[in-house]
Amino acid sequence: MVEREETRKIQFTGKSSYIVSLPKRWIMDLGLKKGDQINVVRQGSSTLQISPTRYQNKALQIEDATFEVNLDDDNSSIVRKLISLYFLGFKTINVKPKSGRFKPAQRTAVKDAVKKMLMGTEIISDSTEGITIQVLVNLLELSVNGAVKRMIHLANSMLRDVLLAMQESNFDLAKEVINTDDEVDRFGFYIIRQLKIAIQNEHLLKEMGFKNSRDCLGYRLIVKNIERTGDHAVIIAKDLLEFKKPIKKEILSKIQDMNEFALSVLDDSCLALFKEDYAHAEKIIKKSTEITKFEKKVLDSTKSLKDDEEIFRIRRMVENIRRIAEYSSDISEIVLNMNIEKILKKPKM
Repeated sequence: MVEREETRKIQFTGKSSYIVSLPKRWIMDLGLKKGDQINVVRQGSSTLQISPTRYQNKALQIEDATFEVNLDDDNSSIVRKLISLYFLGFKTINVKPKSGRFKPAQRTAVKDAVKKMLMGTEIISDSTEGITIQVLVNLLELSVNGAVKRMIHLANSMLRDVLLAMQESNFDLAKEVINTDDEVDRFGFYIIRQLKIAIQNEHLLKEMGFKNSRDCLGYRLIVKNIERTGDHAVIIAKDLLEFKKPIKKEILSKIQDMNEFALSVLDDSCLALFKEDYAHAEKIIKKSTEITKFEKKVLDSTKSLKDDEEIFRIRRMVENIRRIAEYSSDISEIVLNMNIEKILKKPKM
């Protein structure tokens, strides 16, 4: 077990300097030696942080990765391996055929995955003998919070656009909603990559704005809920493309009211996340239960319908929108868990 704390005496040397010794095993574990530089940062009025400069730079330079593809490997398997290596933080990923060369479909699958799924990546070498992918985005260039905000914005747009498409019977807009889901997933994959890197390096954890590694788990769950929100917009869009029939205007208007309420709950839950506001998160959990009132209004309006197919479609749309409010409540629950310490009573000194 690694010891994380030792008591050392401050000594005076020369005319104006104080020195403190460091345990030899700590220096050896970090791969440091005499003459290496360290950064000393004063944090508040009672804490000094010592960070080995060379170790920090080394942590940012994650080595390359190479994996080989068999001729009988299916495309989804190849893409899963590629995404896993992206998550692990490798800056350069080489994909090579184990023997001979790629099948055209395998090569296309890799190129499509880079384009549609992996944010900040570029193919710098492409041939039947191998593909080299480089991650160009800087670790701290786009913050996790910034990426989450972008995901929320996209998910919001998808849900508003899909109901507009339903209202106008606009099939092109419905297809655009489905395509936008790839963009939501790209941001999700990027965030997962950042979280995995942060968990592995305490310095980067702080640089990315996390208080502790537990927060990384919270953000991972939040990202999953936002991704699911986009998925429900896709389901509604596919419904329109499949049936190519409009919903009655008076019923669709009630569905739109329900959708706007669900999106307001989503926005509020994410606001509580960014503000680290425990009390606000609690209010959102209570607010999310009001979605049932909107749901009841929609379902009551279907009682006069005789078309079973239309009733089924409306019920499915309502269920998809209700799920969004439930995911928003889940996000607020995570915010509570991440900020529970703020409500604890401080012990008297």
